[in-house]
Amino acid sequence: MPEASTSIMPEMTLGARDMLPMALAAATNGVAFGLLASQSGFSLAQSLSMSAFVFGGSAQLIALDQLMAGAGVAAAILAGAALNMRILLITASMRSALINRPWWQVVTGVYLATDASVALMQTARNRGTLASYWYLFGGGAFLLTTWIAATSIGALLSKGIPDPARFGLDFAIIAVFVALLPGLWRGRSDLLPWAVAAGTVILLALTFSEHASWALVAGAVLGAITAGVVHDD
Repeated sequence: MPEASTSIMPEMTLGARDMLPMALAAATNGVAFGLLASQSGFSLAQSLSMSAFVFGGSAQLIALDQLMAGAGVAAAILAGAALNMRILLITASMRSALINRPWWQVVTGVYLATDASVALMQTARNRGTLASYWYLFGGGAFLLTTWIAATSIGALLSKGIPDPARFGLDFAIIAVFVALLPGLWRGRSDLLPWAVAAGTVILLALTFSEHASWALVAGAVLGAITAGVVHDD
């Protein structure tokens, strides 16, 4: 039976409200991405399109870093996709909200799935309720809107900074990515996957220095596989 709109809107509003603190935190990274993408030669449309279609803060930053390093489009896509393999674990944790939904709702839910979605579900659990589909949808849509808006602000602000290296912004993408790492840490169970990923990157980068960018892809893939095994119940 169709869901009543009277029950949908309150759930979406509650999801957006609970997402607000995480959206504000993500906005700072969105501004940084927009600024750095613009300084890397992206047009405003390209920056916004990447934020809208990829919608993966850390993945976008690492892909942009690969492009800036001259690794090529294929390496950038693979690096971003490999880093975002953790989304498989996130969507698995959202199964209760996605099961028995129409295919288009499942696709939309997966598209809106982020690290913040897990935190949003935890917020619902702490309140003694299960996160419904529309609760997660409201929070995810609000985060997406905030991310795109922040990207546009960063891209527009970059027009007033003619020489990013002069202000140290050529290094800023690395600093922003490092700043994202604490938010991705979920506890001691992440120690092994992170160690595997870091060890793989370091070993391959030192062994095959001319293909260092691919070390990042391999590290992300092996780290994600390890995480899947570690978190498998």
